[in-house]
Amino acid sequence: MFLTDYGSEILLRTGEHLILVAIAITVATIVGIPLGILITRKPKLAQPILGFANALQTIPSLAIFGFLISVPFLGGIGKVPAIVALTLYALLPLIRNTYIGIKSVDPAIIEAGRGMGMTDRQLLLQVEIPLALGVILAGVRVATVICVGVATIAAAIGGGGLGVFIFRGIATVNNDLILAGAIPAAFIALMADFFLGWLEKMLTRRKIRKGIFNRLPIWGLAVLTLVAIALGLIFERATSQINLGQNTIIIGSKNFTEQVILSEILAQQIEAKTDLKVDRRFNLGGTFICHNAVKAGEIDGYVEYTGTAFTTIIKQKPIAAPQIVYERVKASYEQEFNLTVMPSLGFENTFALVIRHEDAEKLNIKTLSEAAQYTPQWRAGFGYEFLTREDGYPGLAKAYDFQFTQPPQEMELGLIYQALANKKVDIVAGNSTDGLIPVLNLFILEDDKKYFPPYEAVPIFNQNTLTKYPQIKEAIAQLASQITAEEMQQMNYRVDERSMPVKQVVTEFLLTK
Repeated sequence: MFLTDYGSEILLRTGEHLILVAIAITVATIVGIPLGILITRKPKLAQPILGFANALQTIPSLAIFGFLISVPFLGGIGKVPAIVALTLYALLPLIRNTYIGIKSVDPAIIEAGRGMGMTDRQLLLQVEIPLALGVILAGVRVATVICVGVATIAAAIGGGGLGVFIFRGIATVNNDLILAGAIPAAFIALMADFFLGWLEKMLTRRKIRKGIFNRLPIWGLAVLTLVAIALGLIFERATSQINLGQNTIIIGSKNFTEQVILSEILAQQIEAKTDLKVDRRFNLGGTFICHNAVKAGEIDGYVEYTGTAFTTIIKQKPIAAPQIVYERVKASYEQEFNLTVMPSLGFENTFALVIRHEDAEKLNIKTLSEAAQYTPQWRAGFGYEFLTREDGYPGLAKAYDFQFTQPPQEMELGLIYQALANKKVDIVAGNSTDGLIPVLNLFILEDDKKYFPPYEAVPIFNQNTLTKYPQIKEAIAQLASQITAEEMQQMNYRVDERSMPVKQVVTEFLLTK
């Protein structure tokens, strides 16, 4: 059943993963190996170059992907920044192994070559590189395996690949989806390691004395490097445009179940009511990634929540007035960001402080005010955004006088409910329409002081897109007030608990409308 539903997408994502790795490792190889050779000839450059490559390895991969979003040309979302990040991660083993391999060649052999009248170039191409080839190829193997693993993070910025299943599985607490991404990725890594190991043995046989470097002058390697980088980026941009076409728009989403469902609703509505095609870039990360992407035109639209936009993007203090919040967000987005805020889809998804139902009954608590007295004994698990947002934990703790003995644990949104149900934590911050809340027998504490602002779900679109394709506005307007909170929770439940494909759930919902 699972393979029937997801088989074709697994093949598609595997192909995307292979393309990401192949382009990145090719670019990294033709950059890293010449750099490794260079620092054997220029020892003063060895420490800064190797230090830079080492520093890149210490930066968390997700941080590099996030940083590249704001970098011109090489950044944004999609495959290009993913390839750039993978290339940077692959450089260290290539540079280091090339340097170590060449420096490890017996000095007596080099002296013998010089005694025979060989030039430095001849020594490099005919003696040092052939003797160091095994070490260099070992670096290529390590770099390739690193690329295969790190490429799964590319899904966080719309780069595609098998990480799409992993992020989706985490968001929906679906082990089948996680394995659908993890198993093929592990298989690719094992096969790449096996093939490159076989290639290493073949190329390091004693009968092979000369490599391709024999035929290239050193300056030619530098030119080849620049050309390969340029062609790789141009090719990726060009194929991206070909795949999108002139009548294709990009719909994005944040990285949790409800967001993927809502963005799929937008996508199917546009495809059904217009002549446009939709490229789906889901699970992009948090609010800021999606906001910056739609503002920069990297995506054309996504669904936001008015309270989130009000407090996080336009930096206003929380207020409990839905219409005022909507009007202010709409005006600010149009004036400051060139974005159009569409009418509400009909439901509100507010932050929800959630505990186990058994604890609510045992302690006889229903509200946040009543729960405050137990916070010194409880362990809290919150998502990163909730911990840092103006309308999140800092203000909530003051409003209700929460006094946790231990700092709240930062957790992925897709894991918080399971952690609560398994008694790893005692209180979490989720969303009021999450389908797992009733499934796991959890209890939502009432916000009796009305701390949280309204969180109406509203589509956000780039105004340039709507000017070019005005039919989108009419199509999306038909969704206004069409989704109730109960319907949203039911859709979340069908995806989270029943493991139904998002496209199927959305198609069936739209048919009822």
